[in-house]
Amino acid sequence: MVNFGGAVACFAMLAYALYAQYGLGLEPCPLCIFQRVTLVALGLVFLAAALQNPGGGGRYVYAALAGLAALATAALATRHLYIQSQPPGSINSCGAPLQVMLQYSPFTEVVRKVLTGGGECSQINWTFAGVAMPAWVLVAALVLGLAGVLANSRQ
Repeated sequence: MVNFGGAVACFAMLAYALYAQYGLGLEPCPLCIFQRVTLVALGLVFLAAALQNPGGGGRYVYAALAGLAALATAALATRHLYIQSQPPGSINSCGAPLQVMLQYSPFTEVVRKVLTGGGECSQINWTFAGVAMPAWVLVAALVLGLAGVLANSRQ
């Protein structure tokens, strides 16, 4: 039941991110896109675990995968929060939009540029209860990761 709930939570967060992008007109920065990718990975791990309901050692594989996906999401959200905490103008821009960078640069170079750059990632254009979106993603990733690890490592 936890796995199905985790999958629903991940996909609901993704649905809200898409609503914020297309409904509210908030253009996602490259770090936002990367967080979406890792959140989808976490949701797929939860969904696969819910559908398979593994026993034995399979439980631990799903626990580890959920933990890794949640940690990747949390790490990206933490980096995003760090960039947002820097004084305006102190972070260089990533350059071209993510789609253009992916078209003209090797994937590893795009990842390096996104994780080290981030002028557009420093903008805070959405908050809830005074907290920016990457902070909510961080909290959700930690809670979902913990739930996934605990639910799948127990019998």
